[in-house]
Amino acid sequence: MASFSIQKREKADGTVRHRCLVRVKEKGKVLYTDQRTFTKSTAAEAWGKKRVQEIESNGYETKAQNEVTLGSIINKALADEHIIGSIGRTKLFLLKLLGDCDIAKVNLDELKPLHIIEHCKQRRSAGTGASTLAIDVSVIRWLLRIAKSNFGHEVSQVAVIDAYDALYTQGLIAKSTRRSRRPTAIEIEKLKKGLKARSEQRAAHIPYIDILDFSILSCMRIGEVCAIKWADVDEEQRAVIVRDRKDPRKKSGNHMLVPLLGGAWEILQQQPRHEDRIFPFNERSVTAGFQRVRNELGIEDLRYHDLRREGASRLFEKGYTIDEVAQVTGHRNINTLWQVYTELFPKRLHDKDI
Repeated sequence: MASFSIQKREKADGTVRHRCLVRVKEKGKVLYTDQRTFTKSTAAEAWGKKRVQEIESNGYETKAQNEVTLGSIINKALADEHIIGSIGRTKLFLLKLLGDCDIAKVNLDELKPLHIIEHCKQRRSAGTGASTLAIDVSVIRWLLRIAKSNFGHEVSQVAVIDAYDALYTQGLIAKSTRRSRRPTAIEIEKLKKGLKARSEQRAAHIPYIDILDFSILSCMRIGEVCAIKWADVDEEQRAVIVRDRKDPRKKSGNHMLVPLLGGAWEILQQQPRHEDRIFPFNERSVTAGFQRVRNELGIEDLRYHDLRREGASRLFEKGYTIDEVAQVTGHRNINTLWQVYTELFPKRLHDKDI
């Protein structure tokens, strides 16, 4: 028996979409699904009635339903503006990468733990790390969830769940290792010299040194640095609103008023006010310039994100407490900051016991 239902969804910008889902079910089992999104509910209802009538009159093709692959779910996810708008850049990158892997060709109803394990073996042989592969597996599990919730396919996550034990035991996946890398004073001096030369040589002038210093002093991610606007500057409090700050529990709306300390405020004030953004540059271009100079200097195992840890470490060294540092870094869970603090001052508690 064919039927349709309409779901109303509101986008982040306030616009509304209506998704019409057509299903054929028999004895509680979904045999066929089809869906389409419309701007008006009347159009969604008209299409749903038409599809139901077509199915009742002409039947439906079960082959396409039985051969839904992981790759087809990836394509649907990439085409869904609601899904894309709710995920970060890392997951988006992995979705596209998984779409080119052999596992993307596997039918959902045939997916088994061995497919997950084989995927990880192939990626590992290409040099991918165990912690990155753990993210791969979590994205595959997420795809199975949305295949059911968003696209109406009756699939299970059991294949991924059953694969976990073997994946961990065989060392194919692992939890990410906690980084403790800080640039030395000499490395920072070398970086500044190299970045200054690069800035002067490029046609599109990027103030690499100001951005580097501001990143450290503000403890902001490079994406946050390049996104802040003059309109969000609080002159009275010498602070700036960082919008949609990264939070694993929420993807948007995490606005924070961040105090600019230790010279960050002065750097901000020195920037020209020709555009809405304070640092109106592409974050990838800034990161690429940093990486190129770093590699040319032979500085190993230093990432741009390590500058955020460097900034937090400097604040601790100046005597700021963990909750005060969290106001700058934006950490909701202070466990990460606690680890930074204890690594800097492992003997602090022993000193108090004397």
